[in-house]
Amino acid sequence: MNRRLLLAAGSLALLAVMSGCLGIGTGPVPADRVDSDPAAAYEWETNRTVHITVQENTQFRAVMETNSSTTELFRRDGFGGTNPLSVQAVRYQYPNGTVVNGTEMREAGGEIRRTRDEMIVSLPADAPASGGKLAYTSGGTPKRFTLPTYVDGTYEVVLPPDRRIDFPIFGKVSPGGSEATIDGDSRVHIVWQEAVTAETVSVRYYLQRDLYVFGGIVALVGLVGIGGLLYYRRQIEQLRQQRTEMGMDVDTDDDEFDDGPPPGMR
Repeated sequence: MNRRLLLAAGSLALLAVMSGCLGIGTGPVPADRVDSDPAAAYEWETNRTVHITVQENTQFRAVMETNSSTTELFRRDGFGGTNPLSVQAVRYQYPNGTVVNGTEMREAGGEIRRTRDEMIVSLPADAPASGGKLAYTSGGTPKRFTLPTYVDGTYEVVLPPDRRIDFPIFGKVSPGGSEATIDGDSRVHIVWQEAVTAETVSVRYYLQRDLYVFGGIVALVGLVGIGGLLYYRRQIEQLRQQRTEMGMDVDTDDDEFDDGPPPGMR
């Protein structure tokens, strides 16, 4: 009986953890994460509502104008729900240019905490609801950037060096209406000059060398196919020659063996 009770209790605890009932992973984000340094300086001087720089390690740095005292950061899970966006190196820039880190935001009345569905970032109590900028670093997936449009406005996504979006099979930008340029560091800048109304901004990109690899594979497959076809035809020719040598394919004159109709039909 005790064993059954322990098993039942263990199963209940497992279900609670899986459903998030115990709140594991929720609460304030540790200071060492929110105060960590970004991989490079944030693009505070951007003239876009949201500026995103994708790094080579698939992480990205985002700078967004604030239009509310609280911002909810999340990713959609594909089942109608959301998951909190994992953030680090959080910074806030006041309209006068002063920049504070996560701990300083909390000391001034703000908060950075994780719930089961979203990451909630509240601005310092002395910050205006609009006019400032919120910056953070988060993670993505290789060769693809996707993020909900948390605020309305213009967007810019900067890809890592030597990444491209032009080849249709490997590159795609959504929503449409964007413009792409390449800077002196071989980085593609994708800009939506008009306010983005779609729920998500998504960019699928590739390394330039991927096209050479793809072209090599296509050429190799083509050569193998041609070689197989030639080998098949050669085998047919050899078989035909062998049948001819054995007299199995010798044409005969039908009249030479024509003895007339069968008996009784003459």
